[in-house]
Amino acid sequence: MVQAQWNGTVIASSDACVVVEGNQYFPKDAVHPENLRPSTRTSVCPWKGTAQYYDVVVGDQVNKDAAWYYPEPKSAASEIKDRIAFWKGVEVRT
Repeated sequence: MVQAQWNGTVIASSDACVVVEGNQYFPKDAVHPENLRPSTRTSVCPWKGTAQYYDVVVGDQVNKDAAWYYPEPKSAASEIKDRIAFWKGVEVRT
């Protein structure tokens, strides 16, 4: 079971993550929706496509742009479509 935690709270857990470039991509339904808030940030990866971001929220604490996903990845990255990965202090444990 892979878990993502921030500020002592489990925000995602799954046995069905996909690993790309060392990042665990969680199925969307494995992430607690109350811990995500849409962000306006985007970034572009030459082989994966355009990523969109979420802020991670636990209580009144906000970790800006700490989660990302690819809603329409390029074909080489199709396996991570709509899966969510974390960074910026979110602990991912396998």
